[in-house]
Amino acid sequence: MPTFSVRAHKDTRSGFGAGLLALGEANNEVVALCADLTGSLKMDAFAQKFPDRFFQCGVAEANMMGVAAGLTIGGKIPFTGTFANFSTGRVYDQIRQSIAYTGKNVKICASHAGLTLGEDGATHQILEDIGLMRMLPGMTVVVPADHDQTRQATLAIAEIDGPVYLRFGRPKWPVFIPEDLPFTIGKAQTLVQGKDVSIFACGHLVWQALQAAEMLAQKGVHAEVINMHTIKPLDVEAVLGSVGRTGCAVSCEEHNRYGGLGDSIAQVLALHAPRPQEFVAVNDTFGESGTPDQLLIKYGLAPSDIVSAAERAIRRKG
Repeated sequence: MPTFSVRAHKDTRSGFGAGLLALGEANNEVVALCADLTGSLKMDAFAQKFPDRFFQCGVAEANMMGVAAGLTIGGKIPFTGTFANFSTGRVYDQIRQSIAYTGKNVKICASHAGLTLGEDGATHQILEDIGLMRMLPGMTVVVPADHDQTRQATLAIAEIDGPVYLRFGRPKWPVFIPEDLPFTIGKAQTLVQGKDVSIFACGHLVWQALQAAEMLAQKGVHAEVINMHTIKPLDVEAVLGSVGRTGCAVSCEEHNRYGGLGDSIAQVLALHAPRPQEFVAVNDTFGESGTPDQLLIKYGLAPSDIVSAAERAIRRKG
């Protein structure tokens, strides 16, 4: 299997900040709104360069969503920024009624998602946000894998006419997606080809899946690794094509096992090609305070957990 070189270790939120700045330079209609977390969301450079297009809303996330919805009426493309917990759970009613229901062209950009938020603990480690967002009609949901892909995704979602949820994180993480690999919303990326099991992953778990594939290769198991950076619309063709070759699947996500990537893939398989599937996700619980690595291990999201899930899936296909 190919070996993926790590070019650097960078936080995906910085990829968002770089993408937002590039958008500001390229498109005068792009505006940014933040809920008192400009530094944490890496929106500083945009705010400094385009002060007339940056709106500091304070700790008033619900109001920020309403303002963003209103700005679209004048043709602006608003990017909101705050922690994932505050981007979704705290403001779900405003997103549903003012943005999703009316199809407003708002880009909801959410940092500090999942367990890898780390020491801030369960109150901030939202593990339900992908489910909340993907259930909203018309909402696109994107979860990029590394810093550079988050920058690409930020640029790409500006081209979509309609609401988008972009999820990224806090910790420094390997930058490994090949620079020449095309990125298209709704089109999965096959990173490793294999014949024994399909491993579908998003966000930080893509890197974990690649490590797991190397561990499986040492056991003579050839895993196919697919980066499902877009949860909605899901690349159904990629799912069915891969599982058609391997006969079983593993889904990997830094999210509750209910409502996220795993459920999306399970629905595709149930409708079109029932096959064994194993889930690597947080098992219906809240998180706790700890380092990202500690939490990924404790909650079953380590490469070794993906290896075990792959072996179970292979056994089940008989």
